[in-house]
Amino acid sequence: MLCGRIPGLTMGQRQLCSEMPDALIALGEGQQLGAHECQHQFRGHRWNCSEVWQRNVFSHVIPIASREAAYTYAIASAGAAYSVTAACARGNISLCGCDVRHKTSPPPEPWKWGGCSADVEFGMRYTRKFMDARELERDSRTLMNLHNNRVGRTLVKKLLRTDCKCHGVSGSCVMKTCWKSLPPFRLIGEKLMQKYQKAKTVQALRGKRGLRLVLSRKKQMMAQKPSLVAPKRMELIYLEASPNYCERNIQTGTVGTVGRICNHTGHGPQSCDLLCCGRGHNTQHIQRSQQCRCQFHWCCQVECEVCDESYEEFTCK
Repeated sequence: MLCGRIPGLTMGQRQLCSEMPDALIALGEGQQLGAHECQHQFRGHRWNCSEVWQRNVFSHVIPIASREAAYTYAIASAGAAYSVTAACARGNISLCGCDVRHKTSPPPEPWKWGGCSADVEFGMRYTRKFMDARELERDSRTLMNLHNNRVGRTLVKKLLRTDCKCHGVSGSCVMKTCWKSLPPFRLIGEKLMQKYQKAKTVQALRGKRGLRLVLSRKKQMMAQKPSLVAPKRMELIYLEASPNYCERNIQTGTVGTVGRICNHTGHGPQSCDLLCCGRGHNTQHIQRSQQCRCQFHWCCQVECEVCDESYEEFTCK
């Protein structure tokens, strides 16, 4: 059976897969969507998300509980919720479809709900069951992962947009039919990147109700015994500071920046100053030939010239 042959699934995930195997394809597409978006958002950073999903599509484990791990879990959860919701609207999953709850419109508005609204509630619900099923340990890292999973899938719902189509004679808009649709996934990735940059450090405390996470207290405030504050529901959280990601380290899952292509004239992301960590960069002179100035001749032939191109490529030492 399909569910038994996929590596990296927990027993709970295999059970969910067997109950709804057609949803697994959408989940896999969602993981790939999240992986590609993660790599796009971090393309100019020392850590570029390139090794996270290497083992299998459902494995995005980062050993260190860093802010990069927070983003990874959030974008993976968002991708899963997004793809399952889209698959429902396309009719690819048997147990869901369009969201039929949008049936009435406010009386003053000349529009009505119609079309196929995205059933994001089903997408969020199924994604929560599947993604959270891998968090088996009852420790601080599990609480961190569950929190960031929730941020990712909830953001999909918050960013839903309302699309409308006009009805009327000669293009007039006497009446509009509107429905809820998914936003471009790039918008979700950008919003999560903003949350990554403002992510909060947390620490675990054990109380009467068990383990919980609170915002970390600054050392100078420890003596004042400040009140314990829980992180907000929609902010990313992490437990450990990030390594510098300059050198390869198998234990931390860091591949280093040796050989990364960089920009020797710029500053900030993608620059050699940032990516090469002070080691300097190599300069390679590259020449290549390619077709150019192509013309179509009737009928039916395309003729091209061959152009030589030379440029310099800079890579980290």
